[in-house]
Amino acid sequence: MSKVDNLLDTYEITSADIGLIRELGQRAIPLLDDYVDEFYRWLSPLPEFRQYFADPRRLERVKAAQRKHWHQVFLAEVNDEYINSRETLGSSHAKIGLSLSTYFAGVSKSLSFFQGALDNDQAAERFHLQQIALTKLVHLETAVVVEAYSTVTQQKIEQQSRSLIEMSTPVTSIWDGVLMLPIVGILDSKRAQDLMHTVLAKIGNTRSKVIILDISGVAVVDTAVANHIIKITKASKLMGCSCIVSGLSPAIAQTIVELGIEVGSLTTTATLSDALATSLTQIGLKIVGE
Repeated sequence: MSKVDNLLDTYEITSADIGLIRELGQRAIPLLDDYVDEFYRWLSPLPEFRQYFADPRRLERVKAAQRKHWHQVFLAEVNDEYINSRETLGSSHAKIGLSLSTYFAGVSKSLSFFQGALDNDQAAERFHLQQIALTKLVHLETAVVVEAYSTVTQQKIEQQSRSLIEMSTPVTSIWDGVLMLPIVGILDSKRAQDLMHTVLAKIGNTRSKVIILDISGVAVVDTAVANHIIKITKASKLMGCSCIVSGLSPAIAQTIVELGIEVGSLTTTATLSDALATSLTQIGLKIVGE
């Protein structure tokens, strides 16, 4: 079953419904100019109008697109092109930041206009069936719009998350063969995994021999955090890069001892400057005073 057929089946839109929508469209399509005028009279007091339609040329383009949109609705040619255009609409709304609540309000206003403008007391039962069929189709396309909107929004969130991860794992080359990673905030399993991936990639790219992990900015050190750090140091060592953990305060050192965490051959220093001196020694350099 194709995507279009699946949607029509899900929303129980039959060939009879399509016929009813087209029948309604014979009266609705001539009213599209009146509909667009009424829609933007309704929209003009809202903040979104000033936000998105300060440019009159943009407003005219959107009005033309809206006429075309509802013309397609009342023609009821529900095919791949129809669905793709609704997906594009949802993506566009997400990219410009138009809220779903505003979109839903616009859909409600549109249905209200056509209901009031096309009401016919002499054929009430027929009009009722036409309304039901139209509402089904509007529900279908609203679902398509929202799904596309959600997809773009999720992509934005994932991109922002990747950017935050990159910002929170700034592995820096501070000397030829020496890397440094300051760890700040909370270190959970997900972040530890990201840190390890970043560290190992950087070691592989730079062929560095020493990396300094500065944990002076870590909010809390418990068993989980300590184990995460130890895993990073062991993985680094497997790639031929020794690891120095700096920033161990007396409180952190006491916590690690009280927790009974086995640190093994872990190299630690109290300060970043001590770690830097140790790292330079490991690569055959030394700091000489004046």
